[in-house]
Amino acid sequence: MQGSLRRVLTGAIFFVITLIVAVEGYVLFGWPLLDSIYMVVITIFGVGYGEVQPLETGERVFTIFVIIAGTSSAVYAVGGFIQMVTEGEINRALDQRRKTRGIENLQDHVIVCGFGRIGQILTQQLSSAKQPFVLVESNEERLAIAESLGYMIQIGNATDETILKAVGIERARVLATVVSDDATNVFITLTARGLNQNLIILARGELPSTEKKLILAGADHVVLPSAISASRMSNLITHPSAVEFLAQEEARKSINQVLTQIELQLVEFAIPSSSTLVGRKISELDIRGEKAFLIVALRRQDGILINHPQAEVMLYAGDTLIMLGHQGDIPQFAHHYRLQKEIRYRGAKL
Repeated sequence: MQGSLRRVLTGAIFFVITLIVAVEGYVLFGWPLLDSIYMVVITIFGVGYGEVQPLETGERVFTIFVIIAGTSSAVYAVGGFIQMVTEGEINRALDQRRKTRGIENLQDHVIVCGFGRIGQILTQQLSSAKQPFVLVESNEERLAIAESLGYMIQIGNATDETILKAVGIERARVLATVVSDDATNVFITLTARGLNQNLIILARGELPSTEKKLILAGADHVVLPSAISASRMSNLITHPSAVEFLAQEEARKSINQVLTQIELQLVEFAIPSSSTLVGRKISELDIRGEKAFLIVALRRQDGILINHPQAEVMLYAGDTLIMLGHQGDIPQFAHHYRLQKEIRYRGAKL
């Protein structure tokens, strides 16, 4: 870009010098100033009018040099301008390609729509967890911040089907729409659900009344930041010591260590179609071992989480049981019901 700009400036300077020298040359030949200027203009710009005055041999040779110098400098400057425009377009195309490079290879990734206050926190945590994600944003200032952080970005409006397809929504696992406008979040949810029925959609809502609209639009989970903030503030007032304790990383580690010391584990059992639990009630679980299991929660295949499920709740293929149990009983339980062998403790594979 700098080379083409230098070329434009060089050509323009040389063109101006040619005009000045040409006018001075005709004046030295004895022509009036106005006739000299007129002769230079019709000569360099190729208008084709006849000479203002009859030309002698020396004047003709001088005119030839004026034509060559003037035309060459003009062509050089115009060429530099065209090069500058072309380079700008090419650089913009390459820059856009660089920002979106790798999106076509993403699989089971997360799409984050919006890079405002909540979007920035969300993407930071996804990046720390090494969870592949792509950000959709249209604000140039926010895009500059995301690019400086090395995030994979797609410039555009997430309500546009073309943009969502460009970030691989058909292959994505989760879409989180966290823009500050509730109506936009509803529209993004509707568009995303229409493009991928199996997608897990997390939607932000500012107003409590928006939650129902987002659910109807196809959101699996709705997060109300104001409600979460109010709940945390309430806990800080009513249970300040407990909240402060659990907020510490060392405190959470100590809880895990205590569970380990008493030979307990928090585990997740994914129920495949081959499991004997399929079609049975929780009350029918035959739990044998030194100590009983505590069923903490049940996550349905569609992502719905049931805390402390009742005994009459039915189990289906694709569900996930979250249980607290004795370490020695976990393998026996998994083998007995042909459950998925992957066991997690506090979210980490054992």
